[in-house]
Amino acid sequence: MTDPTGVATSLAAVPLFSGLSPEEVRLLAMRFVRKRYALGELLFAEGDPCKGLHIIDSGKLRIFKSSASGREQVLAVEGPGGSVAELPVFDGGPYPASVSAVEDSQILFISRQDLRAFCLEHPDVALKMLAVVGARLRRLVGIIEELSFTTVRQRLVAALVRLAQTEGRHSELGIQFTLPGTHQEMAHQLGTVRELVSRNLMRLQAEGLLQVDARSIVVCDMPGLTAILESSA
Repeated sequence: MTDPTGVATSLAAVPLFSGLSPEEVRLLAMRFVRKRYALGELLFAEGDPCKGLHIIDSGKLRIFKSSASGREQVLAVEGPGGSVAELPVFDGGPYPASVSAVEDSQILFISRQDLRAFCLEHPDVALKMLAVVGARLRRLVGIIEELSFTTVRQRLVAALVRLAQTEGRHSELGIQFTLPGTHQEMAHQLGTVRELVSRNLMRLQAEGLLQVDARSIVVCDMPGLTAILESSA
């Protein structure tokens, strides 16, 4: 049985519900249920009828599209406090993408009917959800631009620069970090195939820009790496 007090504590930390009073959060928590998903488990598939909104309490979820041939494009990876499936909750359509757990995850779920009823009582929550939808739309436009106007090499370098800036730690060798997934998962995010990711990593290493050991990366020449992006701008 779901513990409403524990759920309320989790919801109070979610940006979508930051403007609610403790009593409003308590009442909202009573409409949620807690679900657990194991690594790789599918929450729902693209085209499934929308049942409700998913809030990530712990773990990470991957939002992705799949082609008929099995190719995948990762649209986003959401962590604690993030939400999934805001748009179909309001427009009544099916889920526009699939979602799976990147790691063991705990999810807070509220049905579409309960959430819509709550938003009618608290329009500020609906406005915050629209802001999340807008931010996600902007990210999708960015993905379309990258896939349309840049090469695999440029997309990979951009991802490596972002990881170095956000996850990297400085050492005598350079800026060290670990790729968040396998080369196959990187390929899904970059809209390509694993072979091209591995080939381009080896090419960047041969040029003296990186040191690569499986998922472990050392950026030896950050100015040289960013110069690739500047030359393509």
